Amino acid sequence: MSLKVIPTKLKDVKLVETDVFGDNRGFFTETYTREKFVEAGIKNDFNQDNQSLSAEAGVLRGMHYQMAPYAQTKLVRVVTGVVEDVLVDIRKGSPTYGQWEGYILSQYNHRQLLVPKGFAHGFITLTPDVNFVYKVEGYYAPEADRGIAFDDPDIGIEWPMSTAHLIMSEKDQHHPQLKDAENNFVYGEI
Repeated sequence: MSLKVIPTKLKDVKLVETDVFGDNRGFFTETYTREKFVEAGIKNDFNQDNQSLSAEAGVLRGMHYQMAPYAQTKLVRVVTGVVEDVLVDIRKGSPTYGQWEGYILSQYNHRQLLVPKGFAHGFITLTPDVNFVYKVEGYYAPEADRGIAFDDPDIGIEWPMSTAHLIMSEKDQHHPQLKDAENNFVYGEI
């Protein structure tokens, strides 16, 4: 398997592409091999796999993070369906602090996204029946669970569909703006 790591405009965020072998039966791809990721410079110690199912298009989950020392790096991908995955750099002092970028992840492009510690993360489903899977470095710590508003005007995320009729959790509808959020990330200290 070859591994292609693509830098993004957000400092330290990477898209990952693996070889996909297809024929009339479908396809095969090796999504994670520790040694190959380490050789490519991704040396995280992922210790848990998670999965979510979003039944409808227009589900927005985010924008989430865990404060240090419980911060998590994630390696995310979509098994079925299509999402726009969005990250916001919330590391104070970072050259890309407060900037966002969106990435299409789908069952068709097989891309994965490395979400480093110090980024708020979320996604919106563009199709129904999205199975979203992610490896995490670290464990869920409810006492460190935080988020920022998906519609923070200072950030200006341009979601690919109207936000008037999104399907969201109660919690995700009430996150504060970045300027008011509890955040202990400092660029270079994570």
